[in-house]
Amino acid sequence: MKRLIDAGLEQLAGMLFHMGELAQKTVSLSIMNYIDGTHAPEQVKSLSDTLSSMSEPIEDMVFEIMSRFQPVASDLRILRSYMKICYDFRRYGRYALDISKIYERIREAGHCDPSLHKTIEKMGIETLEMVGTSIEALRNHDAELAKTLTKREKCVDKLYYSYLDKLIETKTTTGCTISSLLVVRYLERIADHATYIGESIVYLATGEKTRLR
Repeated sequence: MKRLIDAGLEQLAGMLFHMGELAQKTVSLSIMNYIDGTHAPEQVKSLSDTLSSMSEPIEDMVFEIMSRFQPVASDLRILRSYMKICYDFRRYGRYALDISKIYERIREAGHCDPSLHKTIEKMGIETLEMVGTSIEALRNHDAELAKTLTKREKCVDKLYYSYLDKLIETKTTTGCTISSLLVVRYLERIADHATYIGESIVYLATGEKTRLR
């Protein structure tokens, strides 16, 4: 038998999942543009702005449900986790916009040393897969899937530090090195937020507080 609070939670889950799909699209567009050397700054900015505007009604709804139903136990865990995930989705959009702005200002990705460019490519693809996994885990409240983000986050970190080592070896400062350094940093932060989402999903599904990084 459904409770009165269930309708509100389902509506909230739908809003959050829609935000997640949009966040994934924003990050994907930004990363693929950088890797392919194409550019769509207005589109990325528009998507990032939309993500920011979506967070307020979600937060309002969380507070409305809390004030109307005074949830406890698993319901309260879900609401708390949704609030955190909403923030992480917003950060996805913000970092995607940062990547787009870097490319717009420097436009050097295509002139990087091939080995450096290859690492950015690997890191971008791995990060995109982490974003996809975080959203899929949210869709099903799948704690086990969320825990798989740990291994992927370690892989992104390894690529990130490997990239820094390669840059040091080049001993040069070019548009490529500046641009790519910022981009790999933003990718590393997006991967971090994917694991934060994973931690929230584990918490809402099991009540277990864990660190996946």
